[in-house]
Amino acid sequence: MKTMTCHQLGGPCDLEHHGENADDVIAAQDRHLKDAVKAGDTTHQQAREEMKGRWRHPKQSLGWYRDMKQTFADLPET
Repeated sequence: MKTMTCHQLGGPCDLEHHGENADDVIAAQDRHLKDAVKAGDTTHQQAREEMKGRWRHPKQSLGWYRDMKQTFADLPET
């Protein structure tokens, strides 16, 4: 299990996401951004829009995805 924060994934806060792989923490970040914006947290709006764009255009977002996978791989186990 490894941990990445909202900030490490492009968001504005330090909420920790835990997962067995990068896809787990990316999915957790997506849920976190959706929930934060739905609750009226405007500080997460830009990151939410960027995440939505990545889901809509995955080929264009491969660089970000590869970077997140590498960052996750470089993290120590928690």
